Parts: sequence; structure tokens; C-alpha cells
Amino acid sequence: MQHPAAYPYRTVREDLRIPLPDGTELYARIWRPVTDEPVPALLEYLPYRLSDWTAPRDAQRHPWYAGHGYASVRVDIRGHGNSGGLPGDEYSEQELADGVAVVEWLARQPWCSGRVGMFGISWGGFNSLQIAALAPEALQAVVTVCSTDDRYDNDVHYFGGSLLAVDMHAWSATMLAFTARPPDPKYVGDGWRRMWLERLDAIEPFVHPWLTHQTRDDYWRHGSVCEDYGAVRAAVLAVGGWADPYRDTVLRLAQHLDAPVRGLIGPWSHQYPDRGLPPGPAIGFLQETLRWWDHWLKDIDTGVMAEPVLRSWMNESVPPATVYANRPGRWVGDDSWPSPDVREVHYGLDDALRTAGTPSGDRFVRVRSPQHTGVDAGRFFPFGNDADLPPDQREEDGRSVCFDSAPLPEQVEILGRAAVRLRLRCDERRGQIAARLCDVAPDGSSTLVTRGVLNLSARRGRDKAVEWQPGAVEDVDLELVGIAHAFPPGHRLRLALSSAYWPWVWPQPGTGGFELDPGHSALTLPVRHLAADAGNPPITFGPPEQSVGLDVRVTEPLTARPERLLRRDVAAGEWRLEVDPRYGGSRTYPDGLVFDEEALDSYEIHSDDPLSARTRSDWTIRLQRPDLGWDTTVRTRSEITADATHFTTRNHLTALEGGDVVFDRSWERRIPRVAS
Repeated sequence: MQHPAAYPYRTVREDLRIPLPDGTELYARIWRPVTDEPVPALLEYLPYRLSDWTAPRDAQRHPWYAGHGYASVRVDIRGHGNSGGLPGDEYSEQELADGVAVVEWLARQPWCSGRVGMFGISWGGFNSLQIAALAPEALQAVVTVCSTDDRYDNDVHYFGGSLLAVDMHAWSATMLAFTARPPDPKYVGDGWRRMWLERLDAIEPFVHPWLTHQTRDDYWRHGSVCEDYGAVRAAVLAVGGWADPYRDTVLRLAQHLDAPVRGLIGPWSHQYPDRGLPPGPAIGFLQETLRWWDHWLKDIDTGVMAEPVLRSWMNESVPPATVYANRPGRWVGDDSWPSPDVREVHYGLDDALRTAGTPSGDRFVRVRSPQHTGVDAGRFFPFGNDADLPPDQREEDGRSVCFDSAPLPEQVEILGRAAVRLRLRCDERRGQIAARLCDVAPDGSSTLVTRGVLNLSARRGRDKAVEWQPGAVEDVDLELVGIAHAFPPGHRLRLALSSAYWPWVWPQPGTGGFELDPGHSALTLPVRHLAADAGNPPITFGPPEQSVGLDVRVTEPLTARPERLLRRDVAAGEWRLEVDPRYGGSRTYPDGLVFDEEALDSYEIHSDDPLSARTRSDWTIRLQRPDLGWDTTVRTRSEITADATHFTTRNHLTALEGGDVVFDRSWERRIPRVAS
């Protein structure tokens, strides 16, 4: 932590409203250095409520930037927090147009030099990139953390063309509860109730459009920067973590952007890299971003563009565990991406990798996994909690068909995206493949390295759904999510293939699986030369610095429950995974707000019945200001089920003031299964 007395500048904080062209006002909090000289502005633009939910995180970084010579600005988007207007879909045209207007408003202020940067993690990283693609003149630099350039295939909705049951469901349920929270009367005055009721009337569950658009159509192309990398003119520092699902975006931006770009991927989860949440090690991320801002917004040569195009953490092999305080490894640098020090190495599944054998007289191997395969996948979005990461994969491997290498004679290091080419025969019109690359130690333990999924109907492109001709044989290609990993000598590579991966992806209606021809199938690894860093200076970062945070008192729940609990009814063949998302729990803020938050996600399936899949989320959020006599509660329930032809979604929202119901609504939609 860094005390304000240690900053180069004294700072002031101001809450104000930023007017938009249509008269709507967005709530903003601005930290500025005390100086007579105009300074650049840095914008973080989110729906997550600056006056409470992100306030602890905001207090760590915005005052720090102000103390180092920037006006640091946090804005709630339209229809959220204490901003005016009504909520809409994520990354809507309205949201992005509002963001451009905010950038232009900041540039016009007398305390601003006219130069603006944007930064953010997840949603804020998304819209930083998306607004950069709209190219407002004042926006000259971006730091995007744990975000994506591809809304369809690298977000919370679809994965390899398959419906992401785990987060299509959980995040849409979360946002239903989040969007329904009321404005705070301490900041908006007596108009809070009118604003709240108007907001509640406008809410539409995100899952409706998300599930309606099952292929990569114009809905998903909107906001996907990968559609036109040339539209981005601002300099981009792209940051990710190997434990975060969005890390491929860093690799793609480093490869495709025409604008100045640098990539940084550490061992981190879905968190800012200075927060010290597992897996670490944490770095002096604020200092690193300050180098970026100083270079692009103040014309100071900080040497940041002399850094390698891609700096990444090479993970060392570790025993499987659901949490690592610090992931062992080292920093490596590549001066271009793709790197000439990374080459493709092919492993044939019937040669370099082997399975137990094939049935006599038939070259095909049957892959037919129980429907609960995937219950040990870990959390889709690791947040630094104790049960985030996948446990030992031996049980999952037993539900899959595995191909193992011989013990490695020397260390093998990979950096980038592995891929598989598989020759398949399928007797059903729909199906899916999950591929996992594991590091198998001499004791037999299996640590997940990376994975990928392919919906067979998306094999000819994510923009179309092409059913399989029953009995046909085809070659399909599947990329795994990018990773850096060092396999030590004596360990084995394992490629595990399954026909189910619940609850990450929604099961297809059939149970037949597929057949694989190992003789015409291969795994391709991006192998990095072991001497690639010889003679290069070491890559180093300073220790984490942050401003002194908020004095928020966290309240322990009366009844503690496991973060992830797996239940099995042995006789019935049913499996139920219960997840407490643990986004922050209950806490009391220094300004007197009491914020109570409780949630539970559950995923159910019968091991032999893909149509038994069911998801449910229950949320309760209570906001109180005892000094004002203000007491509000939001309760939501969200469910998804499916039969062979349709998905059914059910959502329910109840809002209470002082124990009395002021709003109650249910939604039910029956949506055709086009691809998933």
C-alpha cells in the first residue's frame, strides 16, 4: 500500500454527473492531482456501481493514478448504479455511444490536456477495446485486462460453438440481480424510488438474446473487435492470466493489431495483477501501466515500447490443486508474435501418443462419455478463491478416452494454442468433443494444462450450424485455449477426449458419442525453444503498489457452506454441483451502507440422460442505510432446462422496500435449439 503523502501530487476527489447528448446524466467519481497544469484523463466505465460494489477496488488504483499526475475517472454506465437512464444489453450501441461521449467530455474539461486513456478489467476491458474501435480522436491509449476481442467464441456465451452452460446461465442470472439493485438515495436523493421502478420495468434477462443467437451472427459481430482490428488506432496494452478464460485475446491482439500493442500474460485469475489473489505472484501492475500512460499520453520515453511484444509467465509443472498461492515459473519474452522461437510439433495418436488399443478388426475407437464428465472442470471464471481450479483429473480421464506419450526424455515447453485434428465417424446428427491436455506425473496424478471444445455442428464455421450426416467420416480441427507450460522430464503428455463436458457446455440431445480413427488423428503443440531466452535481459516487475484502500468491514455468513460441493445419488445416477460464487459477500462501507449478498448456482444431470441437464441460480441482495431508514431487497431465481428441440428459460425477480413487495415479475421463454 502507498500512502497519499508518498505521491508526487496531492489529490482531490469529486463526485459529479456527466451530461450525455440526449440529456441523460452518468454518475462519475473523479480523482485529480492538485496542479495548475492540465493533465491526461484515464477512464474506467462499468455497470458495477462505483459507490459500493467496485468501491474497494476503485480505491486501490484511481487515487494512485491521480497521485501520479492523471485525472482518474470512474463512471457507471447508463441504467446502473447512480447513473440516469435505463439498462440495456451488454455492450449495446447506446453504451458505446455514451462511452465515446464521455471520452469527448473529459477531453474538453479545463483540467484535462485533451488526451484520454481507457482501462478496465472484464466488462471495462471489453468496452475499452470496443470504444477504441470507434476511434474517438481524444482516446490515445488503452489498457485492457482479462477481456476479449470475440464476443461469441471467447466470452461467457459459447465455447467452440457449444453453449457455455456454466456461464451463459450463471452470468445472466448474476446480471439480472445486479441490474435490479436500486440507486442509492445518499447520492441521488429522493428520486431514487422513481428511478428504481423505471429501471425494474425496463429489465430484460440477458439470457434471452444470448440463447436466441446460437451461431456467430450480426448480434455477436457487434462489439467483437476481431471483426476489424484495423479500426483500433489507440495504443493497446493487453493483459491476461493463464487462469483466466480470456487469455487468447492477448495472443490475437499481439498478432493482429495495426496499432502499437504489447501483450502481458501472467499466472493470474480474473483479477487485476497487483491484487495479490491466487494464483500469483502479483506484480507492480500500476507502475507498469503508468509507464504505458506516460509514454502515450505525456510523450515521456519510459522504455515501454522496447519491451518484448509478448511477455508471459512460463508455468512450471505442479501437482494438481484447486488453488496455488503462487504458481512457480519464470517470465519469458518474445519480440514478435507469432514467435520464430515457437514451432509446431505433431504427435500422432497411434504413434507418439497411444491408448489401450482398438477393437479387433476396427481402426475406430468409441468415445462415449457419461453425461457428468466435466464436473471436475473447475470454475470457468477463477476469481482467486480456494476451489477455483481443476482438481486431479484422474476421474475425468477415466470418463474419457486418453492417449499418453512415453515419459519425456527432456523438458518440453509450450507457449500458444495447441490443436488437434481428429478423423471422426458419428452416427448422430449432433455431437460435441471436449479435448483436455494434461501433465501426468510419475505417480499418476493428472494436472489439467489446457482444454478446448468443438460443437460438431460448428465444424465448418461458427457462423453456421451444419448437422452431421449419420455414419459419415470427416476430419475436424479443434484448437485448445492458449497456455504456457513446462512439462518436465519423466512426465507424460496426455490428450483426453470426451463426448460430454458438463456443466461447462450444454449436452447435445444424443448419447451415442462418436468414433475416432487414431491413425488419422494428431495433437499439435506450440513448442518453444528451450534456449529462446539465452542472452536476453531478465524480465522483471516491481512489487505491487496501491493506494490505501477503503475500510470495508466484511461480515462472515451465519452458516458457512462449501464453495463447490459435488453431490452424487449413486442409486439414481444423478449428479448435482453446487457453487457459491463468492463475489464479495456481506459488508459494511465507511459511508454507512450495509450490503448483504448471497448466491448459489446449481447444475444437475443424470449420467445417462443429456435431456436431464438443469441449471438454477438464486440471488438475494439487500441494501440498507440505517441512518436514512432505507432498506431494499432484490431476490432472483433463474433456471434453464432443455428437451431435444427447445431450451426453456425461467426467471423471476422480486424487489422489496422495507419488507413490502414493490415489483414482482416472471419471464418464461421457449427457444428453439438451432445449434446447441
